[in-house]
Amino acid sequence: MRAIGRCICILAIVIAFVSSGVSTAAESWPQRTVRIIVPVGTGSTTDIAARLFADRLADRWKQPVIIENRPGADGQIGVAAFVGMHDDHTLLYSFGAPLTILPMVREKLPYDPDRDLVPIAAGTDTFGTVSVAASLKVNSLAELVALARSAPGKLNCFASAGSFTYLLAGFLQSTGIDMVPVAYREQNLAIQDHGEGRIHVVLTAMTSALPLVQAGKVKFVAVTNSRRSPALPEVPTTIESGYPELAFEGFAGFFGSRGMPIELRDRIAADIRAAAADPALIERLAAVGQVARGGTPAEFSAMIDEQHARMASIVKSLGLKPQR
Repeated sequence: MRAIGRCICILAIVIAFVSSGVSTAAESWPQRTVRIIVPVGTGSTTDIAARLFADRLADRWKQPVIIENRPGADGQIGVAAFVGMHDDHTLLYSFGAPLTILPMVREKLPYDPDRDLVPIAAGTDTFGTVSVAASLKVNSLAELVALARSAPGKLNCFASAGSFTYLLAGFLQSTGIDMVPVAYREQNLAIQDHGEGRIHVVLTAMTSALPLVQAGKVKFVAVTNSRRSPALPEVPTTIESGYPELAFEGFAGFFGSRGMPIELRDRIAADIRAAAADPALIERLAAVGQVARGGTPAEFSAMIDEQHARMASIVKSLGLKPQR
């Protein structure tokens, strides 16, 4: 019995020593430059938010925080690059699609979201919008649907890469309206054509179409989120407009790599919450149609699960099979 007691005592000391070491490591992190991988190009909604957070986090961490853009393939190139780095001083700042939609529509991905990514904290709520060319002279989603029904196949539409593509497909299927989806290699070209009236309807992030709205070339008829955007209080949600099939909660947030200690994850999450509460950051994000979020790892995981469930229902309704 005495021997067992000594073993238990020694084990307790070892556990306490290891726990103390992990805690100390979390407190002393970072010890060098922190890199944040962003799986989209510069100037995008996600990129803008990542850079604003990077500035605040650099102040808190007393180390440089740099952004590295790795765009392409609906975000999977950047996520795969991050997963392959195995670096505890590299984080990922991503929108949801690489985790919530791509695993359902791609037969094989170069990463496993559940295995390789550790949700740390949400950064922002992002707002999707339905915009129409001013030449259509419609002022609501209901008027758009009525116009499309009166002229089958005469209107065209574009949805930016990622979840919006499937959201639009689900909307067209559920309403039975006939609009012609148009594909573009680059979203910027589609937005330019939207401003010229060549693309009638666009479903994308608010910031992409906002300059055209401000110039009077297009009009927002709905936001896809369940609540109105503070930047567009006069624009109703798709749910308010009577088309819940277009509802979608956009977000972007921070992830760590597999094996990140819980103490470090929680410490970084706390720093992100502090940054998200900065009035200057809140104001800068609001100017580009985003809302600072923050929160806990558990809350962020719940957001990811909710979006995944939403997209799973759309993929099932469309009868889509994973593609290579």
